[in-house]
Amino acid sequence: MTPLKKLALYCDFVVLKHTVFAIPFAYLGVVLASILLLGELPGLRVLFLVTTAFFGARSGAMSLNNLVDADIDKKNKRTTMRPLPAGLISKGEVYSIIAISYLVFFLSAYMLNGLCLLLSPIILITSFVYPYVKRFSSTAHLVLGLNLGYAPLGGWLAVTGVLHFPPTNFDIGMFVLVIAVIFWVAGFDVIYSLSDVEFDRKFALHSIPACFGTDAALKLSGLFHVLMYLCLVLFYRLLELGIVFFVGLLAIGALIIYEHHIVKSDNPDKMRVAFLNVNAAVSISLLLFAVIDVLGSHIILLVKLAAALFHV
Repeated sequence: MTPLKKLALYCDFVVLKHTVFAIPFAYLGVVLASILLLGELPGLRVLFLVTTAFFGARSGAMSLNNLVDADIDKKNKRTTMRPLPAGLISKGEVYSIIAISYLVFFLSAYMLNGLCLLLSPIILITSFVYPYVKRFSSTAHLVLGLNLGYAPLGGWLAVTGVLHFPPTNFDIGMFVLVIAVIFWVAGFDVIYSLSDVEFDRKFALHSIPACFGTDAALKLSGLFHVLMYLCLVLFYRLLELGIVFFVGLLAIGALIIYEHHIVKSDNPDKMRVAFLNVNAAVSISLLLFAVIDVLGSHIILLVKLAAALFHV
């Protein structure tokens, strides 16, 4: 196998395309902290280190999860052709990926600031816990949400390196955003689990659909997304964001409603659309609307400057 094909295989192993769910939230934390707290645009160094920390933590967590689930994935028709159960990569390679990924993560945290390094083991611990929670508790969906919820927190602390006591409105708002991400991820992970209900029951995996049935699972997923949306509204108020972000909230609400509309069918293709496309649109939209909102005054100034130069 050529090096490029091997690299593509590794990217498939860690499901690189699903990065789109959480990395916008990491960048959102960076942008908001830089502009609203420091009054400046994010530096390239911080953006680079946040990116490497994110990919390191996520690749390590995905690899660990796939390693723990390898025997189960071999028995599931949906996952049997994944790189590890299909024998396309070895367990030795997976251990190497885990070690390198977490080395990159800790090194990036060290280069950011002391607080990021101090808190980084928490991410490691919850990443190690997640693959086992699903074997005895249906709260695994929320634990997965927590693992992705670290993204905006990490982006924010990468810029400031400070936690305030008592917390400011900005601090509270960012923790509310973390909670929003937890509920958002839990909601769409429940939807994703609908395709494995019978398998999960057979092998005693405690997904919400397997434990409570499809109808109850869809209701719980809807509840999680309502809570997510309420958190986003509170986040909007705490940070005193503007009309652009408010429009973004309306768009995100429409996307969530659309997601729950299309999963009511038994069509697996539509469920995949709901899982990947719609939720990717949610995270990217939130980032774009927030960036445009907080950069609004800067954009207007640049437009006026350009108009003045053109007039001259």
